[in-house]
Amino acid sequence: MNLIDKSIPAVPVAAAPALNRIQTLNDLSPDQIRAIRQIPGHDQAKPRAIDARRPASIFLDQARFELEQKNVFRKFAVPVTVSARLPRNGSVIAHDGYGVPLLISRDTEGKVRAFLNACTHKGSKLVEDCETHLTKKLTCPYHAWTFGLDGRLVAVPREETIANFDKKDRGLAELACREAGGIVWVMLDRNAEPDFRGMDDLLAADMEAFDLPHMHVYGQKTFDLAANWKLVQEPFLEGYHVQRLHARSVGPMFADVPNVTDVLGLNIRQISGKVNFTPECLDTEGENIHKSVTHAYLVFPNTVIVTSPYYISVMIIIPRGPDRTIVDYMMLTRGKADNEKAEDVYRRSYEMILNVFGNEDFRAAEISHTGLSSGAISDVVYCGLEETIPLYYDILERFL
Repeated sequence: MNLIDKSIPAVPVAAAPALNRIQTLNDLSPDQIRAIRQIPGHDQAKPRAIDARRPASIFLDQARFELEQKNVFRKFAVPVTVSARLPRNGSVIAHDGYGVPLLISRDTEGKVRAFLNACTHKGSKLVEDCETHLTKKLTCPYHAWTFGLDGRLVAVPREETIANFDKKDRGLAELACREAGGIVWVMLDRNAEPDFRGMDDLLAADMEAFDLPHMHVYGQKTFDLAANWKLVQEPFLEGYHVQRLHARSVGPMFADVPNVTDVLGLNIRQISGKVNFTPECLDTEGENIHKSVTHAYLVFPNTVIVTSPYYISVMIIIPRGPDRTIVDYMMLTRGKADNEKAEDVYRRSYEMILNVFGNEDFRAAEISHTGLSSGAISDVVYCGLEETIPLYYDILERFL
């Protein structure tokens, strides 16, 4: 089905900036600047010893998985996609990652809405792929019932043959949905009381400072992993693995030191200085702050955002079973590549990051899950360079 309607006027969220647009320290939010100023020199950054463990069963048990689904993923609004995937009024995408057929639209007024991707005639999907489409309306491929981007049923072929029928009663099933800081949040259970407490104001301010709502999706890839979702998420909450797992890729770029960690509502922000970092470099006029400082966010409950000098990585880590996880990875740039140099930088960056995440971080999660499943150990122990992991579990377990 071709949903693209080129007659719709282009209404971009923001103009695409060039590759050479960089972010300096002063471009960031006040709280980001405060946290960055707290990064000590590497010779002063000493990890502490901690006593933190979690039972292996939290990664393996069906009962634990079902508890997480009931008390977190179906109780709270969860990140589903980024604003950049809905760049214009009239944008529509389908999303099946959570096991719920979703339809996300930006209507003609610019408001983001979420619906179940099911025609109200016989339940047929309205959109069958997961690409971004630009359209004025949604037409079911089965019997051509047609809906507006606000969910209203606007046309039914041979409507006169249906007795006691009113189109106003057959609109799409709408889900509670909000957009903040470049992230689209959706309540997966339409019968649950909407709970958007993960949308912290400080988190949104940080994402706005990155210009996340107005970025461009350079590349997107879906990974289907044989591992528990928390094992997939753990590497992005610690720096212990970086110089070891990534020794032949990005490891040499990073120092083996603790992060500066803040809790923003239910979310966690980690800021660390790269191997070239010194506190004095923060005062270098016009310096791209992302060349010396890395930000890593855990957006509750399951989304990772990591900064790089010319792009931002977003990973939505979706549990599908105790031993299966879908990762929706997106590389966002500050605009489309408008010259050969930009295209070369973006292309090489995309290839590199897919290799690092796919063949190193995600592989580590899968082989860890295999080992834990063997019963070799009864619990997992964490060191001082991993202390953000038990911090995250303390937040998650409050709701279990």
